[in-house]
Amino acid sequence: MDEALRQDLLAWAAEDERVRAELAQDRSLFSGYHSRMQEVQLRNARQLDAVLDRDGWPGRARVGEEAAKAAWLIAQHAIAWPGFMRKCLSLLEQAAEIGEVPRWQPAYLIDRIRTLEGRQQVYGTQFDWDANGEISPYPIEDADNVDARRVAVGLRPLAPVLVERRANVARSGETPPAHSQEQQRQFEEWTRQVGWR
Repeated sequence: MDEALRQDLLAWAAEDERVRAELAQDRSLFSGYHSRMQEVQLRNARQLDAVLDRDGWPGRARVGEEAAKAAWLIAQHAIAWPGFMRKCLSLLEQAAEIGEVPRWQPAYLIDRIRTLEGRQQVYGTQFDWDANGEISPYPIEDADNVDARRVAVGLRPLAPVLVERRANVARSGETPPAHSQEQQRQFEEWTRQVGWR
């Protein structure tokens, strides 16, 4: 066990969660990609990238389950660095093949990358506000078979997850953005600027 790396990964992910919670509290998290969030997530990505270049993906055997999940979280949140996320996906898929990470981790990253690229997701893990003002999955490729794909990677069927997700959003008081079309236009412009599209 690499205890120093384990502690680093946990600390980096905790910082991401701390800043996210702080920005959610004052609701500024929900008005586009907040500069503080981007700063934390890019810093974490650079630190993880150095680890990947030196030692490969930090899986269960090397850092334990919790820290391996923290590494995945850092990769999942590094949306301002497309090349890094794609690199992480390749390494995560390899790690999943040998049982070093659960198969749902690369599934989430596949969906995140595809939605950022403007493509349909595969596993239905990524959500946003729909035209009716409800949290819904982004469009799903071959949606009729999504549950079979989800179960194959260790995820629950989508319908109960959607019910829970909507209930959590209702409890949190989060609402659709007031200017959703403008926010969507800004998001698409941002995806082109950082190289997703």
